[in-house]
Amino acid sequence: MHLGHARTHLVAWLRARQASGRVVMRIEDLDLARTRPGSEHELLRDHEWLGLDWDEGPVRQSERLELYEQALAQLQRDGVVYPCSCTRRELQTSSAPHEDGPIYPGTCRSGPLHPERPLALRFVMPEPSPGFTDAYAGEVEAGRVHGDFILRRSDGVFAYQLAVVVDDADQKITEVVRGDDLLLSTPRQLALYDALGLRRPSFAHVPLVLGATGARLAKRDAGTSLADYRAAGVTREALLGQLAASLGLVPDAKPLSLDELLTRDLAHISSQPWTPPEASAP
Repeated sequence: MHLGHARTHLVAWLRARQASGRVVMRIEDLDLARTRPGSEHELLRDHEWLGLDWDEGPVRQSERLELYEQALAQLQRDGVVYPCSCTRRELQTSSAPHEDGPIYPGTCRSGPLHPERPLALRFVMPEPSPGFTDAYAGEVEAGRVHGDFILRRSDGVFAYQLAVVVDDADQKITEVVRGDDLLLSTPRQLALYDALGLRRPSFAHVPLVLGATGARLAKRDAGTSLADYRAAGVTREALLGQLAASLGLVPDAKPLSLDELLTRDLAHISSQPWTPPEASAP
């Protein structure tokens, strides 16, 4: 668990607790080939150390494949899914650039160009894409996102977009709080909620934590994991105060408890990304 995850989950936890809501711990482990043994235990330990408890779970996506199959079958019956044989390399050369990445040009809408290949399954994205109002990013107008997107990869792994929509509906999620790198994933998910006849949750996208290079913080960034901070002798309260100051909830990064943070107004947080200092002893 790195500081970006911790900062976003702190916002989610505070918003849920202030609203007398429930927190669901979901382990998004669909791609088991990339899941490191022991990582779930470490993640849960980090949450517990920071004091961010949960009311339901852990719920593992790898144990919920039947639900995703059922949703995919419904979309197939409704005629909004089609097989696609395009490779990533082919898409990079044939797709139009866009702020959200390359736009799929619809190559396989009338049938897979190479049916002999393993086939992915794509969802027919409506035009214009849905708009929505985000708690922190404000209005995201309709039509920001284009292009059909994958629901199940050619290797059989379900895509994030489908799995989280099915999980949110099944777990009765009313608000999703996450990093704003996923802001333009939301119209895709809203289109899936609508196609499946599911109730939409609301969304709150938190500005990112950046590494020293200015890129989005990643697990490989040295000195930014909660384990690094613990090893450096940083207390939970000191780290909470640092995260709260970065969000604009308090003016200075002084040690704070979760109880103290529960009194803060979360309607507005800093709109700027944050670059944290490396872990060091106080």
